[in-house]
Amino acid sequence: MRALLSVSDKAGLVEFARGLAELGFELVSTGGTHKTLQAAGLDVIYVSEVTGFPEILDGRVKTLHPRIHAGLLATRRPEHEAELQAQGIPRIDLLCVNLYPFRETLARGASFEECLENIDIGGPAMLRAAAKNHQAVLPVCDPADYPEVLQALRTGVSSEFRRRLAYKAFAHTAAYDAAIADFLAYEKFPQTRLLSLERLPVELRYGENPHQEAALYALEGQRGPVLHARVLAGKPMGFNNYADADAAWGLVSEFELPACVAVKHANPCGVALADDPKTAWERARDADTLSVFGGVVAFNRPVDLETAMATRGTFLEVLIAPEVSPEALEWFRSKKPDLRVLVAAPQDADQREVRPLVGGFLVQDRDMRRWEELSLHYVTERIPTAQELLDLKFAWYVGKHTRSNNVVLAKDGVTVGLGTGAVSRIWAAERAIQNAGERAKGAVLASEAFFPFDDVVRAAAAAGVTAIVQPGGAKRDKEVIAACNELGIAMVFTGSRHFKH
Repeated sequence: MRALLSVSDKAGLVEFARGLAELGFELVSTGGTHKTLQAAGLDVIYVSEVTGFPEILDGRVKTLHPRIHAGLLATRRPEHEAELQAQGIPRIDLLCVNLYPFRETLARGASFEECLENIDIGGPAMLRAAAKNHQAVLPVCDPADYPEVLQALRTGVSSEFRRRLAYKAFAHTAAYDAAIADFLAYEKFPQTRLLSLERLPVELRYGENPHQEAALYALEGQRGPVLHARVLAGKPMGFNNYADADAAWGLVSEFELPACVAVKHANPCGVALADDPKTAWERARDADTLSVFGGVVAFNRPVDLETAMATRGTFLEVLIAPEVSPEALEWFRSKKPDLRVLVAAPQDADQREVRPLVGGFLVQDRDMRRWEELSLHYVTERIPTAQELLDLKFAWYVGKHTRSNNVVLAKDGVTVGLGTGAVSRIWAAERAIQNAGERAKGAVLASEAFFPFDDVVRAAAAAGVTAIVQPGGAKRDKEVIAACNELGIAMVFTGSRHFKH
């Protein structure tokens, strides 16, 4: 039996090779792998002795040879056995290959030329050959599989195990090629976009509903703050927990001041700023004490024991923060054992987002626009006060992360009324005003899209709203502005809408 080993990642290599040698495998290797095995005292044949040809072109060509690929691709059929024997080519029974570190080289910001040099050619060719012929050759590409491979060789290799290794090899080379294609793409939206998804070791009981199966995947090479969060306590995360936590974290991350966001069904139900996280939580909770029940909360500051204890009496599904103190974590584990407590991971994701359709995807830039990037136009006779402008900014960010159509009422850095996901803008406004009640007096209003009529302005004025921010750009803007002037409301146009579907 013969094994060919050629790896970039040498973790566990020596132990694996030693196990193969003990099982009677003759070892063949290349370059650095050969040196590592030889230094460990193992008998190993250099690949050039098999091919009869030296490594050339700085190692670009060493295994691309018929004596290698015939040994990998020969089936167990008698005619193939006869051809190998006639040509004096030994069969390769096991291939152990992992690829040049292209993705790691790219991630550290290497030059274009260095990235090109780290594109593996021989490795993927051999892996694909072995995987195609997995009924005769064991393709091994993951060091984590070494112990299981050795055990299978000792006790008997099943066809199911061979197929699993073949799948893994093809998935490995496919993901590798996807990363290279993305690197070489010369336009933002290339003709072919390859998405490589890696399943994370998280078991989801079901999807949005119990009759739907679900799994958690990460885009190759990207890290999400919720997707890769550390779950410190509580029950296992579910499909809806991840979706709501991602929505909450996206909004709370917009704010520079200490903030707390409460989310229910992917929509904020209470958002607040304060001088400290405890007060921010209390204000966000009190913004809608009914909807916050069973919700998800996110903080943009570390959660301490005082903040943790302030959540007493409110049932929550998930809490996520940049950090949780040991004392707070112990309190959660003792007093709220079911609460899922997460520490967000550093974000490392591209600025494009992908949304599924039946049979395909929509791909777009993420909505990253900041308030400071806007060209604000004060279009009414009355200009917003300094406090109104702060609240308009706050409400504008909340609207950015709220399902359209939405209207947000806010006052003193806290949401007082939210109208979300309405099919009519006036209905969204009426819902927000109804939700606010008396708190609408002196509040400001943000709309993520323009007003086609002046009806929202009149409803807001009747409730006591004093200032409005909206994109502008409607045919009846003059009528809307005139209504504001008539009713004493300050209005600001941003020139930028925030639809969220």
